Amino acid sequence: MCDISRKPMAGGPVNRRNFLKLPAGAAVALLGGSLCGSVAHADPLTKEQRDRMTPEEILAEMQRGNVSFSKGEEPKRDFLAEQRTSAKGQYPATVILSCIDSRAPAEVIMDLGLGNAFNCRVAGNIVNEDILGSMEFACKVSGAKVVLVLGHTACGAIKGAIDNVELGNLTALLAKIRPAVNATKFDGERSSKNPMFVDAVARKNVELTMAQILEKSPILGDLQSKRAIKVAGAMYDLETAKVEFFA
Repeated sequence: MCDISRKPMAGGPVNRRNFLKLPAGAAVALLGGSLCGSVAHADPLTKEQRDRMTPEEILAEMQRGNVSFSKGEEPKRDFLAEQRTSAKGQYPATVILSCIDSRAPAEVIMDLGLGNAFNCRVAGNIVNEDILGSMEFACKVSGAKVVLVLGHTACGAIKGAIDNVELGNLTALLAKIRPAVNATKFDGERSSKNPMFVDAVARKNVELTMAQILEKSPILGDLQSKRAIKVAGAMYDLETAKVEFFA
């Protein structure tokens, strides 16, 4: 992942000043250095760097970041330097809606570092008005170009929805996942004890959430119709550490 960005250029490392002097094609190739790390460290994206990227290029960098993570490659990051740089301003390329599961932090599993991604985290990666408003801010106001709904395998919230669990405010949350249980086509035991069924429901939940985002937010729907943003889905496998991206 991000192999190009991990190799220093002849004549010294890439910094913001000489990055912006690169031809467009070379600049895009080296943008992985900002999203996925570099030999020294990767500063968070500048506005100019983020604005040059297409949604497809951003997704490709996120995928390369996950390949690096899943292979166990040590991140080449100076988080304190990223913190200091991002304190002056932020230009994230993506907004990610993911589960609160402690084993699936998006910045880590896709090697995004600080300042490159907005994050919305809630059990079962469901969407509501507050999250939609956050996404609208991220894309329409701040300029993020990808909305990624990230589910994961062996999700406890999915299991709870399958089992019709009722517990305080969790009851209403799980009710938002239950349509995915009913919509999942599956030959086999439809039980929370069946890992394959749980994962099938989790993927269906991602797909339905993607549809809800576009249905319930005319702002995001309009941005996607203009190809200014892309709403995408992904599933993270807790066992393999790999993220599968899909539209």
